[in-house]
Amino acid sequence: MAVRDWNDFLRQTDGRLSELRPGMPGTMKGFGEMAKSAITPGALDSKTKELMALAIGIAARCDACLGYHAKAAIKYGATREEVIETISVAVYMGGGPSLMYGAEALSAFDELSK
Repeated sequence: MAVRDWNDFLRQTDGRLSELRPGMPGTMKGFGEMAKSAITPGALDSKTKELMALAIGIAARCDACLGYHAKAAIKYGATREEVIETISVAVYMGGGPSLMYGAEALSAFDELSK
Protein backbone atom coordinates (compact mmCIF):
# COMPACT_ATOMS: atom_id res chain seq x y z
CA MET A 1 0.00 0.00 0.00
CA ALA A 2 1.33 3.41 -0.92
CA VAL A 3 0.17 6.01 1.58
CA ARG A 4 -0.81 9.22 -0.20
CA ASP A 5 -1.20 11.51 2.84
CA TRP A 6 0.81 10.52 5.90
CA ASN A 7 -0.86 13.01 8.24
CA ASP A 8 -4.32 11.71 7.28
CA PHE A 9 -3.12 8.12 7.52
CA LEU A 10 -1.85 8.71 11.08
CA ARG A 11 -5.10 10.47 12.05
CA GLN A 12 -7.06 7.47 10.78
CA THR A 13 -4.75 5.05 12.59
CA ASP A 14 -5.08 7.09 15.80
CA GLY A 15 -8.85 6.84 15.45
CA ARG A 16 -8.73 3.07 15.04
CA LEU A 17 -6.43 2.75 18.04
CA SER A 18 -8.82 4.94 20.08
CA GLU A 19 -11.62 2.50 19.27
CA LEU A 20 -9.46 -0.45 20.29
CA ARG A 21 -8.06 1.06 23.50
CA PRO A 22 -11.18 0.66 25.72
CA GLY A 23 -11.34 -3.06 24.99
CA MET A 24 -7.81 -3.70 26.19
CA PRO A 25 -6.81 -0.91 28.57
CA GLY A 26 -4.14 -2.90 30.41
CA THR A 27 -2.44 -3.98 27.21
CA MET A 28 -2.52 -0.47 25.78
CA LYS A 29 -1.19 1.05 29.00
CA GLY A 30 1.57 -1.55 29.15
CA PHE A 31 2.49 -0.98 25.50
CA GLY A 32 2.63 2.77 26.07
CA GLU A 33 4.88 2.34 29.11
CA MET A 34 7.14 -0.04 27.18
CA ALA A 35 7.41 2.44 24.29
CA LYS A 36 8.19 5.31 26.65
CA SER A 37 10.84 3.27 28.44
CA ALA A 38 12.41 2.01 25.22
CA ILE A 39 12.81 5.51 23.78
CA THR A 40 14.07 7.17 26.98
CA PRO A 41 17.69 8.26 26.51
CA GLY A 42 20.29 5.95 27.98
CA ALA A 43 23.46 4.73 26.30
CA LEU A 44 21.65 5.68 23.05
CA ASP A 45 19.81 8.94 22.57
CA SER A 46 16.12 9.06 21.64
CA LYS A 47 16.83 10.07 18.04
CA THR A 48 19.01 7.00 17.48
CA LYS A 49 16.37 4.78 19.04
CA GLU A 50 13.66 6.23 16.80
CA LEU A 51 15.84 5.70 13.73
CA MET A 52 16.28 2.08 14.82
CA ALA A 53 12.52 1.75 15.19
CA LEU A 54 12.08 3.25 11.71
CA ALA A 55 14.51 0.67 10.28
CA ILE A 56 12.61 -2.15 11.95
CA GLY A 57 9.33 -0.73 10.63
CA ILE A 58 10.80 -0.81 7.13
CA ALA A 59 12.05 -4.39 7.49
CA ALA A 60 8.73 -5.49 9.05
CA ARG A 61 6.75 -3.63 6.36
CA CYS A 62 4.58 -1.77 8.88
CA ASP A 63 3.02 1.36 7.33
CA ALA A 64 1.89 2.82 10.65
CA CYS A 65 5.36 2.22 12.10
CA LEU A 66 6.85 4.27 9.25
CA GLY A 67 4.58 7.20 9.99
CA TYR A 68 4.85 7.17 13.76
CA HIS A 69 8.62 6.64 13.86
CA ALA A 70 9.34 9.13 11.06
CA LYS A 71 7.31 11.69 13.04
CA ALA A 72 9.19 10.83 16.25
CA ALA A 73 12.56 10.95 14.46
CA ILE A 74 11.66 14.47 13.31
CA LYS A 75 10.73 15.39 16.90
CA TYR A 76 14.18 14.27 18.08
CA GLY A 77 16.01 16.16 15.34
CA ALA A 78 16.75 13.50 12.71
CA THR A 79 17.91 14.81 9.37
CA ARG A 80 16.93 13.56 5.95
CA GLU A 81 20.47 12.24 5.50
CA GLU A 82 20.21 10.24 8.73
CA VAL A 83 16.90 8.77 7.57
CA ILE A 84 18.46 7.78 4.24
CA GLU A 85 21.33 6.02 6.05
CA THR A 86 18.77 4.30 8.28
CA ILE A 87 16.95 3.11 5.16
CA SER A 88 20.25 1.79 3.80
CA VAL A 89 20.76 -0.38 6.89
CA ALA A 90 17.16 -1.60 6.72
CA VAL A 91 17.63 -2.58 3.07
CA TYR A 92 20.84 -4.40 3.95
CA MET A 93 18.94 -6.38 6.60
CA GLY A 94 15.65 -6.82 4.72
CA GLY A 95 16.51 -7.00 1.01
CA GLY A 96 14.32 -5.79 -1.84
CA PRO A 97 11.07 -5.51 0.12
CA SER A 98 12.84 -3.21 2.58
CA LEU A 99 14.02 -1.05 -0.32
CA MET A 100 10.39 -0.50 -1.35
CA TYR A 101 9.36 0.31 2.22
CA GLY A 102 12.42 2.51 2.60
CA ALA A 103 11.06 4.68 -0.20
CA GLU A 104 7.76 4.88 1.71
CA ALA A 105 9.61 5.79 4.94
CA LEU A 106 11.37 8.67 3.19
CA SER A 107 8.02 9.82 1.79
CA ALA A 108 6.60 9.82 5.34
CA PHE A 109 9.61 11.73 6.70
CA ASP A 110 9.48 14.33 3.91
CA GLU A 111 5.73 14.92 4.19
CA LEU A 112 5.66 14.99 7.98
CA SER A 113 8.61 17.43 8.04
CA LYS A 114 6.54 20.08 6.27
